[in-house]
Amino acid sequence: MAAAYVPLESHEMVVLEHWGAGVVVAPHVAATNAHNFNLVAPDAVLAASQDYDLLFFHTDKEDPAPTADARAGQAIIAYGQGADKDLREAEGTIIATDVRVAARCGRCREQKAISYNADAGPGFSGGPLVDAKTGAVVGLTFGYRDVRGVNAGRRMFAYSMDTVLAEMHRLLSQNGPKN
Repeated sequence: MAAAYVPLESHEMVVLEHWGAGVVVAPHVAATNAHNFNLVAPDAVLAASQDYDLLFFHTDKEDPAPTADARAGQAIIAYGQGADKDLREAEGTIIATDVRVAARCGRCREQKAISYNADAGPGFSGGPLVDAKTGAVVGLTFGYRDVRGVNAGRRMFAYSMDTVLAEMHRLLSQNGPKN
C-alpha cells in the first residue's frame, strides 16, 4: 500500500492548511476527491468527474494498488494525511456496500457508496479504504457524517473501486491523458 499512497497537502497560509490523500489506480494515474483540487498541481490534473467527487491526476508512481470488492462486515483500514505530514490510519468495519447518498450537485446523479465505521475525518478525503486482511484497496473515501443516538459514531463514505476505475476509464478515454 505504501508504494501506491499519495499524500496531499496545501499551505495556502499558515492558518489555512489542508490535507487529503490519493491512491495510484493505474500507471502514472492517481485518484482523489474533486474537492481536493486545490491540493493537486493544476498541470497534473488529468480529469475531474461531473457526476462523482473524483479527480484523476498524473503521478510519477507507476504501480497501482491491488483492488478487490468490498463486503459488509469486512475489517478495513482507512488511510489519510495528518497535519504533521504523517500517514494516519483508522481501523473499522464496512456496514454496507450499496448505500445511497444525496447527489453533490443539481445535475449529478445520486451517489452509491460504501458505508463504514472508523475514527477518521478531515485528511482522509481521497484516501484508500483497504481490506485489513489482504491489503487490497476496496474503496476511496469521499465524506463522513457524525451520527447521534443509539448508533452514535462517525459514519464514513467511500466509492467502490469499480466506480472509481469505471469513471477513470470513461473520463480518460474522452479526454486522453496528459503526458
